[in-house]
Amino acid sequence: MIINHNLNAMGAHRNMAFNTAQTGKAMEKLSSGLRINRAGDDAAGLAISEKMRGQIRGLDQATRNAQDGISLIQTAEGALNETHSILQRMRELSVQSASDTNTGQDRINIQDEMTQLTNEVDRIANTTEFNTKKLINGTMGGAVNASVKNVNTNGSLDAGTAIDAVLNTLKDANGNSLGIQATDKIEVSYIVNGTTKTVSTATGASKLEDLDVPADFTLALNAGKIEATGTTAGTAGAVNGITITVKDANGNVRTAATEALSAFSETTAAKNQRTDGSSTFQIGANQGQNINLSLEDMSASSLGIKGLQAQTRTQADVAVKVLDTAIQKVSSERSKLGSVQNRLEHTINNLSTSAENLQAAESRVRDVDMAKEMMNFTKNNILNQAAQAMMAQSNSQPQAVLQLLR
Repeated sequence: MIINHNLNAMGAHRNMAFNTAQTGKAMEKLSSGLRINRAGDDAAGLAISEKMRGQIRGLDQATRNAQDGISLIQTAEGALNETHSILQRMRELSVQSASDTNTGQDRINIQDEMTQLTNEVDRIANTTEFNTKKLINGTMGGAVNASVKNVNTNGSLDAGTAIDAVLNTLKDANGNSLGIQATDKIEVSYIVNGTTKTVSTATGASKLEDLDVPADFTLALNAGKIEATGTTAGTAGAVNGITITVKDANGNVRTAATEALSAFSETTAAKNQRTDGSSTFQIGANQGQNINLSLEDMSASSLGIKGLQAQTRTQADVAVKVLDTAIQKVSSERSKLGSVQNRLEHTINNLSTSAENLQAAESRVRDVDMAKEMMNFTKNNILNQAAQAMMAQSNSQPQAVLQLLR
């Protein structure tokens, strides 16, 4: 009988210890807010949730990376906004200088401002930085081979025109004569390496190939397009603002012929050799989830305005054409930057949504159900109190044996 009473006490003690342990676990989960506090709570769930946590933190950092990328782009775009303003002012000055209402001293004064503005374009290109990282001086651009040269094309001539065609026989793309006479004078004006040049190379009785200027560029004909290729690689050999002017015997410009022969547009910009310095933005939580951004050199040389002159009417005319091309280059670069910025803004929205959904999934695996766990805590607490009461009862039962001894 005494043995049975001891067994009852031992059973009550075992149950009380179990209930106490369960109450402690419930209390731990309620205090931490986590269903899984150690691997023993749920080994598989722990592994899954830790992987999710890595993804969540990666997505959050990728969001910050994208925001930093936008800040970098805005810094570069702000600098190019000023470059744009400078180029517009330089074009305004060139148009002013093209008028013979200006005296020689007036044009010298205009040139002084042109020179200072050109220097400022270079200063902006060389000093614009984001966190000490140079942006628009070419070091953040993609790899370029120095053999890339300046090529200008137009399709203004008849497709069957040969390179050895006589100038006064040329026809436009519609088959109409350009109206060039054998006695007309042909002038070629252009800018190369900061120097404006004007060369009278031929008459209307000469051949188209006689317009070539071998020291600076070569001419070729392809399906009605005149192609001018600089002979020196890089920006030093860039040929800008090519204008072929046709004048009659009295010095009057033949407008239609001049426009047809001078309708050049730059198709391959001259660039200096450089290694790939483009930037990669990590915009995902995993390897390879990135985008690349390349910023072109926006210095005076790359824009073709180095040493731009406007001290004569001819120089001013060429300068206007060169500045139009430079403005278009800056516009293209700003357009690219704006497109990437818009892309990054959408990326940030997507990353935020992905992180939010993954956080919810991780919470379902790792976090505790507070209502359910409170129920378990209450239940185990009641059972623990009951076990304590039963322990007291089992301890009092041996007292009945003493009654037999009286």
